Amino acid sequence: MATKKEEFISIYKEKIKREGADKLLDWLENRSDFFTAPASSQYHLAKEGGLCEHSLNVYYSLLDYLSRERVKTEYGLHVSDETAATVALLHDVCKADCYVVSTRNKKDEHGVWQTVPYYEFRDKMPYGHGEKSVYIVSGFMRLSREEAFAIRYHMGFSGTEDQRNVGAAFEMYPLAFALSVADMEAAYFIEGNGKT
Repeated sequence: MATKKEEFISIYKEKIKREGADKLLDWLENRSDFFTAPASSQYHLAKEGGLCEHSLNVYYSLLDYLSRERVKTEYGLHVSDETAATVALLHDVCKADCYVVSTRNKKDEHGVWQTVPYYEFRDKMPYGHGEKSVYIVSGFMRLSREEAFAIRYHMGFSGTEDQRNVGAAFEMYPLAFALSVADMEAAYFIEGNGKT
């Protein structure tokens, strides 16, 4: 059975063929901690490799959303395999190189203080969240406007963006809404409550 990293790389290489994709994959694999980083400091997939696993969960959730007949016929949302892979697998590249293992004191089940490891968030490039992912990806390969907006607004209304902009982005680019739904499904239902 393939590891999450192998699964990610296989999908990436099969689906994302545009110029610069190979350089971005090289950066992810050899010049960042993308494949070992957690997805969060203490919430969903706060574990080694969590970011890669979360990206795959979002990918599969997005594919499921896009396959719905209603999405195709009533919403008119038709997305290429390459676009789906690009936005889902790369929406959180902004989290690469942001987490460091640290320690803190925490009481165990008997009320005794223990020193335990945890992930501390230290962003060396505080450029925002979705916009930072767009910035990083765009440094290697070109994104369509629809892809850039989807990645930029994947946090939906739970982010810190101006709420009017989120709504406008969702109306203009339904893929942004779809990616937001896939991201929330992955974080809250697939990964939430210690499930993975």
